[in-house]
Amino acid sequence: MLASMTSATDTPTTLDVLVLGGTSWLGGAVARRALDRGHRVTCLARGEAGTPPTGASWVRADRAASTSYDAVSNRDWDVVVDVSWQPDQVRGALAALAARVRHWVYVSSCSVYADDMRPGGDETAPLHAPYAGTGVVGWEVYGPAKVACEEACREAMGAEHTLLARAGLIAGDGDRSDRFGYWPGRVDRAADGQPVLVPPLDAPVQVIDVEDLAAWLVTAAELRTAGVLNAVGEVSCLATVLAASAEACGRTPALVEAADPWLASHGVVPWSGAGSLPLWLPRAEYAGFMTRRNDAALGAGLRLRPMAETVAAALRHEQRLGLDRKRRAGLDPGRERELLVSLSTNQ
Repeated sequence: MLASMTSATDTPTTLDVLVLGGTSWLGGAVARRALDRGHRVTCLARGEAGTPPTGASWVRADRAASTSYDAVSNRDWDVVVDVSWQPDQVRGALAALAARVRHWVYVSSCSVYADDMRPGGDETAPLHAPYAGTGVVGWEVYGPAKVACEEACREAMGAEHTLLARAGLIAGDGDRSDRFGYWPGRVDRAADGQPVLVPPLDAPVQVIDVEDLAAWLVTAAELRTAGVLNAVGEVSCLATVLAASAEACGRTPALVEAADPWLASHGVVPWSGAGSLPLWLPRAEYAGFMTRRNDAALGAGLRLRPMAETVAAALRHEQRLGLDRKRRAGLDPGRERELLVSLSTNQ
């Protein structure tokens, strides 16, 4: 379960890196960081989310097609980086490429863990049963699907040639989910003293900046780090995120705290999606969800920036997109006003 690494002398100075993706958020960050480190980078992607960074080769391909890997399966690769959560896609890539790849870096998720109630879980915590079906899977089986992908990687490559990086919630510049960015964006919309509805301020928050994760994945590729590691940030709390948001925005809103039972009874959605308070999770069911241990990854070279830097990066992204846009996660202004009125009436 612990990571193993080769010595620097065993690893080529310049790697041939294949990123399965590379045109979207994390994949693009990995490709950019690998290019910055002097590696030769190829991105295999449809390109619907964007284009690869300048300097990377681009193989346009749909991973659902039987011929998707034909252009990259006839040569050797030092490392493949894959972020997919569709088991058929992962198995297809491994079938086409495993024989000609030295090392496989698979970005998994802490959603593989079956127990979200116990704080401080490490990589030995029990997992969901792997998804056993075929075809495209939906978000409702995200965790089991990631477990199936992990198993496929280790079976095809062997444990000594596979890194399973179980990422936590990824945050920073470029996030399209609106989960983390909702908060710096909401604070930036608030006038000084304006009420902002928030869940319990001591609720744990554990995120990893996309740039920190990408940098570590490239380092792991260079060192051929193998094993299973929680790629997560330090445990913080919502109060810290909001304080950093206020500092970044130069604003001092009035934070109006609502308890878990009150939010649930008023139909506020946890975690993400329309009508949600992002990052909020009911305590009993999810007490361990954002409190995973990361000491093994830190020992394997993961470096983490301060929360304030991640908040500032997320704010820049929010400002570019527009603070008043329709969001994938969070409360719209009218709904938040209704809840604030109801909360003040009940106090």
